[in-house]
Amino acid sequence: MADDAVADGKMSFLDHLGELRTRIVWSLVPTLIGVLIAFRFSDVILRFVSRPLTSAGSQLVFLSPTEAFWTSMKISMIAGLFLAMPVILWQVWAFVAPGLHAHERRYAGPFVVIGTALFCAGGTFALLVVVPFAIRFLVGFGQAQGIKDMISVSNHVDFVIKFTLAFGVVFELPLILTMLSKMGIVTPQFLAKNRKYAILINVIIAAVLTPTPDILNQSLMAGPLILLYEVGIVAARLFGKKSVKVAAGEAVASAGTEGPA
Repeated sequence: MADDAVADGKMSFLDHLGELRTRIVWSLVPTLIGVLIAFRFSDVILRFVSRPLTSAGSQLVFLSPTEAFWTSMKISMIAGLFLAMPVILWQVWAFVAPGLHAHERRYAGPFVVIGTALFCAGGTFALLVVVPFAIRFLVGFGQAQGIKDMISVSNHVDFVIKFTLAFGVVFELPLILTMLSKMGIVTPQFLAKNRKYAILINVIIAAVLTPTPDILNQSLMAGPLILLYEVGIVAARLFGKKSVKVAAGEAVASAGTEGPA
């Protein structure tokens, strides 16, 4: 009965809960596999994410016997999340697919591929650009005050994880705007008209998601967010659902060019 409801695109509240539970389970399984794979390379990943700090003349320490182990586990969980992202996005699509029209369901492949690429691009941008800049600025500021740094490995990894996940999520903005436009929820004209409000919201989001209160690091997130919003508008114009006025205008133009034989 539940399968028939899914096929018809009509599901009760309990059906939605059951479907959500199924999708969560099928997302956790590949994530767990990714964690087990990543744990094997957690020491390599730790050395990589520690490079900005060690290049600034600092050295990581651990303050409890279990801190190094649990830090490796946290690194493995985040790396496993990145490895499992294609499957997770596929499960997200499978959850929302019953509410889509038949012609909209064929975008599952592009959604998964582009969504994974954007998430990884955001994480890479954070690791290679934002985190090194933030660490150089913050550690250098403290050292300039004559304060000796003693940063624990757990605090450093938490700092890196927050930036990496935050940028991975915000880089999905063009895809989200395109999908909303494709489903007719928003239009490119609406997005462009409300650009100033979007910029304000992006600045607020950057202030909330950035794990440091300084304006420089918040700008490093707000700037890409504003740029990604503009990319989303362009993508919505190219791939989104055309408004009724635009579609009617194209139909009239097409009829005028064909004319009577």
